Amino acid sequence: MTTSVPHRARARARRVGSLVIVGTGIRTVRHITAEARDEIGRAEKLFYLVGDEVSEGWITTQNPTAESLASCYVRGKSRMIAYRRMIARILTSVRRGSRVCAAFYGHPGVFVYPSHEAIRQARKEGYEARMLPGISAEDCLFADLGIDPSRSGCQSFEATDFLIFRRKFDPSSSLLLWQAGIIGSMVYRPRNVRSGLRALSRYLAEFYGGQHEVVLYEATPFPLFRPVIRSTTVDQLPTAGVDGTMTLFVPPKTRRPDPEGLRQLRLSRAKLTTVPPCWDPDTPRT
Repeated sequence: MTTSVPHRARARARRVGSLVIVGTGIRTVRHITAEARDEIGRAEKLFYLVGDEVSEGWITTQNPTAESLASCYVRGKSRMIAYRRMIARILTSVRRGSRVCAAFYGHPGVFVYPSHEAIRQARKEGYEARMLPGISAEDCLFADLGIDPSRSGCQSFEATDFLIFRRKFDPSSSLLLWQAGIIGSMVYRPRNVRSGLRALSRYLAEFYGGQHEVVLYEATPFPLFRPVIRSTTVDQLPTAGVDGTMTLFVPPKTRRPDPEGLRQLRLSRAKLTTVPPCWDPDTPRT
């Protein structure tokens, strides 16, 4: 006969060692939350993976145990190999009984496979593990492009996943395609793959037409620099100079309200509130 273990007893049974995953945000140092800053300083072992030397320099001054995970990458090798190395390195310290913090660029839960998997494995083994939020590239995109995602809705996909699985989407809503510059690349390679961009361009043209305007966006990590905001068309996408870190924003096509939806809500087109489009190419950008 088995008996249930009281909650407090289970809590006491947790293993020594813990893991907290934090985000450093996009803008160098300035985007780090007070909560993340505390965890970085208190950790008995700190791992980090950031996108610029200024952030790296700041992190190493906050905790003498700081260790970069960048060495896990090997050019020309699968990114998944690098991710597994990161997870193993993080969990090794947790299993040794240390209070471990791992800091990742941007939001630690957005396009960061090692963060989710490290937490999953740590919890499975009985260790306390949690994640703290950070400012993501999407947050910066909404601010820099002046987009309110509630206007037309917003769909978000990783570019390779979007293309090979032919994800269902609504062209009358905004579309975000992440990592468009490395579409089709399964290895660590910072440069764009033009053949993948041609395939993406052909697919988007089926729904938007070749002359539909799209926007290439890259957030800036530096306070004195402006983000990259470059307009092009669907047809010109393969030759637009798309870097691996760029996000592709596809503004929505014109939408019309559904008569049946209006009838069910007892609304008329005349009563609908008129709002500006979610993207106006003529609006000055900061």
